[in-house]
Amino acid sequence: MGQVAVSINGQSYQITCDDGQEEHLRSLARLVDSRVEELVSAIGQVGDMRLLVMASLLLADDVIETKEQADALRNGKAETDQAAELVEARIASGFEAVAARIEAMAERLEQP
Repeated sequence: MGQVAVSINGQSYQITCDDGQEEHLRSLARLVDSRVEELVSAIGQVGDMRLLVMASLLLADDVIETKEQADALRNGKAETDQAAELVEARIASGFEAVAARIEAMAERLEQP
């Protein structure tokens, strides 16, 4: 198991993680610390616990918003796929109609 020292709002925390996950954990801590810094700039030092709760809520909001955007993209892709299938079906139908007309003309031209 790896151990990483991270700093959030000037406080150092020792965090245990799986081997190889140290840099990822540091990256996550930098993200949380950045959010806490934004909050401190906006509302001042209101206590580590309150800042961490508020930062967590902001990050959770980001996660939910990202999931909603991903769902909207998936739904949009599904709708686009359905529209493409409809267009392809209409094109195929049009080609079949043109082919039938050409065959009919060819038959008429072959008759004496």
